[in-house]
Amino acid sequence: MSAADPEARAQTPDPTAPEIDERRARAVAEQAREGTSDLPGFAKELYLGRLRLDLIHPMPVPDREDDERGEAFLARLHDFCEGIDAQRIEREERIPDEVVAGLRELGALGMKIPAEYGGLGLSQVHYNRALTLVGSVSPAIGALLSAHQSIGVPQPVSMFGTPAQKREFLPRCTREISAFLLTEPDVGSDPARLRTTAVPTGDGGGYRIDGVKLWTTNGVVADLLVVMARVPEGPGHRGGITAFVVEGDAPGITVERRNRFMGLRGIENGLTRLHDVRVPVANRIGEEGQGLRIALSTLNTGRLSLPALCVGAGKWATKIAREWSRERVQWGRPVGKHEEVAKKISYIAATTYAMEAMLDLASRMADEKRKDIRIEAAIAKLWASEHAYRIADELIQIRGGRGFETAESLAARGERGIPAEQLLRDLRINRIFEGSTEIMHLLIAREAVDAHLAVAGDIIDPDADRAAKARALTKATGFYASWLPTLAVGRGQLPSAYVEFGPLAGHLRYVERTARRLARSTFYGMTRWQGKMEVKQGFLGRVVDIGAELFAMSAVVVRARYDADTRPERGSTPLELADVFCRQSRLRVEALLEGLWSNTDDVDGKLARRVMDDSYTWLEEGVVDPSLPGPLIAPAEPGPSKEKNLHRKMG
Repeated sequence: MSAADPEARAQTPDPTAPEIDERRARAVAEQAREGTSDLPGFAKELYLGRLRLDLIHPMPVPDREDDERGEAFLARLHDFCEGIDAQRIEREERIPDEVVAGLRELGALGMKIPAEYGGLGLSQVHYNRALTLVGSVSPAIGALLSAHQSIGVPQPVSMFGTPAQKREFLPRCTREISAFLLTEPDVGSDPARLRTTAVPTGDGGGYRIDGVKLWTTNGVVADLLVVMARVPEGPGHRGGITAFVVEGDAPGITVERRNRFMGLRGIENGLTRLHDVRVPVANRIGEEGQGLRIALSTLNTGRLSLPALCVGAGKWATKIAREWSRERVQWGRPVGKHEEVAKKISYIAATTYAMEAMLDLASRMADEKRKDIRIEAAIAKLWASEHAYRIADELIQIRGGRGFETAESLAARGERGIPAEQLLRDLRINRIFEGSTEIMHLLIAREAVDAHLAVAGDIIDPDADRAAKARALTKATGFYASWLPTLAVGRGQLPSAYVEFGPLAGHLRYVERTARRLARSTFYGMTRWQGKMEVKQGFLGRVVDIGAELFAMSAVVVRARYDADTRPERGSTPLELADVFCRQSRLRVEALLEGLWSNTDDVDGKLARRVMDDSYTWLEEGVVDPSLPGPLIAPAEPGPSKEKNLHRKMG
């Protein structure tokens, strides 16, 4: 490979990039965590082997006035959504300006903004239901609204902004669109390598921001931006990654690309260059160095927007599966009566009910503000994004060739234009957005073992000295002496436990028993691998997935009991859906438990390293690579832009 090869140039170390080793990268991520919360958390307790049902049952009841206001808005939004031409968005790859204008007029840009700043002040429950509704019409619209309100300017300013910042920016966000700029061409979930800088001007007047940001959802059309940039350490400046509110049309900002994707074709996502962009101190959110913590705190409830969109997909898929499986006849009977198809319909319906139960429970707890829902929100995002994608895949299989055909093609030959293939394409990104599945596994695992690290962290920390290890050993001995005996027996072994849940009581007993078993397995893994536990990502991923299934079962049982008690017109159907879901979930849990200790993780790792070492390039012979030429990661040096600015106003 010659030095002139573009791929060789792309792999040459960048002298301006921060020198970050693996340990430093982990340290930056650890510093960004919120730390231990004094609020109780249901999922946090679940990973410790404790089924704290009192934290989720009875379900929190929304404020009546908030509920009425939210329902009135949803009714107006439903009428508006019925008039949206979803296929026009798919065809033109753009949300029409009149749709954005209509959403603005309805107040949809300010759903989460408090009424005192001109917003609707909706609860988390009704905000998520609104996203479910608009997402069922067009996930691109759902992405526009959620990126603006869940991670854009309104959320961090509401949580961390000064009174002056709230007065300045929140009213604007009820009319204008915002975006969140963190990712860079060579920086994804590892923010320690962030290259965008915010250099103090020296006169106390503010900062100069330079850098390139990639995959800026809403960035092409945003009026306001939240930009994460690294402030150099110096006299009077503690430095570190810091959050700023930046005007979208400020001098020095250039939207150089509008990116196109396999799905979400109406999304306004781009590549944005910032060169010598002046930002006043008054636009800094929080203190220097608090940017990542602000971003992660914003995502705690912001992540619930993705499962809200997944719920919309599941509800629509259930409708189409029901109608098609009854209409389509093969071998003398409707395809839905054939067992292979019936299993798919059952999975789609039961899983959709569980997704809605998890989302609604987490949203109610977020509104109540009495629980630590960091893990619940993360689990809902992880679990719903994985299962919603499988739901879309199963729907295509049920539809057969028509599932693979586009809606426009179906309509052109006289059939209903059902966009099943679009659903699959649109949902795929949710397994990557706001933390990929792999990153979510690590994030949740870190929170799940927090109690262990709090008492035993120095024991397994290779950098801890002998005195620290000795203190940790004393502390850990006391903790485990009282904790481990609680994992031996519990209510799940009593046939009379949880009888108030009727036919679903047995599933809660299973959750209680399995939570204790999971906690024992986690403890055994820590004692077995100690400091190497952090690299056992296969093990940790299964631990997280087991806890996620247990949370899903708990949520669906509580929701089914609530529905049966408050919605008598539904009869026993909620209990039936919950029962089938729990039976399916238990099979997944048992497979995951087996996989904790019987797996191919080690040989997979060895084989992967051999693949990357070019040991099996002979396997690639006999094909042609159709990729367009260019480096795997494009260079993104700071500096003035040479491109036309593609930024535009919407609506």
